[in-house]
Amino acid sequence: MTKHQVYLGLGSNLGDREEIIRRAIALIHERVGEVVRQSSLIETAPWGFESDHPFLNGVILCETVCTPRQVLKTTQKIERELGRRKKSTVEGQKSKVEYADRPIDIDILLYDDLTVDEPDLKIPHPLMQERDFVMIPLREIQS
Repeated sequence: MTKHQVYLGLGSNLGDREEIIRRAIALIHERVGEVVRQSSLIETAPWGFESDHPFLNGVILCETVCTPRQVLKTTQKIERELGRRKKSTVEGQKSKVEYADRPIDIDILLYDDLTVDEPDLKIPHPLMQERDFVMIPLREIQS
């Protein structure tokens, strides 16, 4: 099976942020694939909303046999297991993205050199260039 390189952004601003990110990385390693590189964690202000809770952010590189869709489903399940709650939306209506405090956020940043443009899956991540909390740790571990 062909292994793919997927870069994942991780962020947490509720609870024991470092421990939650550590647990997320362990679960990703177990369910998505081997984590081969991990950036330093940086503390940043919330992006896109106001909060008194700063984020810890980092990026990991994972080697996986999973498809992008499988990575998305697996990381969303890990988010839920670690306490992430998504706001419910009315079925059939496209909702505006709302940012809020959360114990964990896992974003697919890059998957090989693939481009995906689906309603719930966009690769490369469309906002990553605007976010220093993504680009600084990403640059740290890119070869």
